[in-house]
Amino acid sequence: MTTPSAPGHFTRFAAIDWSGAKGVRHPGIALAVCDAGDAAPMLVDPPHRAWSRSEILHWLRTRADEPMLVGFDFSFAPPHVRRGAYLPGEASPDTARAFWGYVDAQCQDADLGAASFLETRRGTHFYLGAADGIKADFLHYRTCEAQNVASGFGKLSTVYDAIGAAQVAKASFAGMRLLHHLGHQMPVWPFDPPPQSGACVVEIYTTIAARTAGLRKGLSKLRDASALDAALSALGCKPHARLAHYSDHATDAILTAAWLRANATRPALWHPEALTPQIARTEGWTFGIA
Repeated sequence: MTTPSAPGHFTRFAAIDWSGAKGVRHPGIALAVCDAGDAAPMLVDPPHRAWSRSEILHWLRTRADEPMLVGFDFSFAPPHVRRGAYLPGEASPDTARAFWGYVDAQCQDADLGAASFLETRRGTHFYLGAADGIKADFLHYRTCEAQNVASGFGKLSTVYDAIGAAQVAKASFAGMRLLHHLGHQMPVWPFDPPPQSGACVVEIYTTIAARTAGLRKGLSKLRDASALDAALSALGCKPHARLAHYSDHATDAILTAAWLRANATRPALWHPEALTPQIARTEGWTFGIA
């Protein structure tokens, strides 16, 4: 039996803290990059005062041939396996790439936004407030999210819940639009197999990086230089260059880029036991959940 392998060509690692906010400029987007070695990741400055989602897409496109592993912190697809559809009762596609195009075709929101996709389906598929019914009726999860709980990393949010600071719905559907526009310029794992050259995009969960770095549950956010350096040290990194401002977005991106570098060659993360071909083409998987 062939032993599963991991891509071994990556020499650059990027983590992107993402945003689904309305508008064009998003302070909630942060991009951190590091090269092979032990230097701490560095933030990449946006072309203007804050990143737009379209600028992140352009940044990716111009680096498709680089040996770079890129992590985004949004859900790449809604649940499908347990209910047999992304949007039961609606004639939507049944594979992730086709669904990304379906979302994009129905959104006129600025800068790859997708809030309108949720708002036009509130109460049927998405929970946006008490008027939509019982919140528990909207809480559907992917297979990897159940595995995430079993691995001790805590419960992930569902893309059908668009309320509260922890919600990932708007960011995820905006991210699906980005993935649609990225197309096949860059492989997106696990919908595509891991490449042997060039860049690759994976879904990440920044809390996994925080737990691996020793941060306790409920204390996964880093808001000062010493805390960030301590977490980076646990991942084998040297101290970071001081930041002008310590936001959750910036420190999440920096720490997760370091975590990607430290874990990119682990075969178990590229070949989770529970990841079936059906899951790989419909729901996807969070890199880091074995």
